[in-house]
Amino acid sequence: MASHAGMTTDEFEQIVERWIASARQPRWKRPYTDLVYQPMLELVGLLATNGFHCCIASAGGVEFMRPWVERVYGIPRSHVIGSTVVTELVERDGTPALQRLPKVDFIDDGKEKPVGIHRFVGRRPIAAFGSSDGDLEMLEWTCAGHGARLGVLVHHTDAVREWAYDRDTRVGRLDAALDRASARGWTVVDMKRSWRRIFPFDGEPVR
Repeated sequence: MASHAGMTTDEFEQIVERWIASARQPRWKRPYTDLVYQPMLELVGLLATNGFHCCIASAGGVEFMRPWVERVYGIPRSHVIGSTVVTELVERDGTPALQRLPKVDFIDDGKEKPVGIHRFVGRRPIAAFGSSDGDLEMLEWTCAGHGARLGVLVHHTDAVREWAYDRDTRVGRLDAALDRASARGWTVVDMKRSWRRIFPFDGEPVR
């Protein structure tokens, strides 16, 4: 937040695009945008084909995600909900621009996820998919609506092809939501048992 304060949103987006194009994930030595889940891509495609509008709700910075999500997921940048910093309108060389300030505006995680969805979408989802306790409130709020609802938790159980983590991990912790799943009737997907392919490049040579 502090290191990118003072720059415009356009300047920040250029930095994101350069980083996305050059950075490589150390374990797989691939662009980070390669490390998206094949079943997620298939699900988004299936829903879109059948007339559903899909959104991404992440604790990550919304301005970091928007430059590449449409290319990778096929989800428009206007359908991305995430954490934000305060911005203000300024004039740069006679041209209006939005400037980033070193101040948090909104953290899209936990109890704030339903707030963010309501703020930016204005409608309660009929299906929600999560993988950590940070998604618990989003799943509960979604499934508390009227009519048919779907709540799904992805359980990261494959340490060989991806990672295995749940109750005892600090990052990506899945504990309370896992306990709540059976009581709420949510589907829990075991990654190791249920996913034939985790990443789109599974079975392909490393670039």
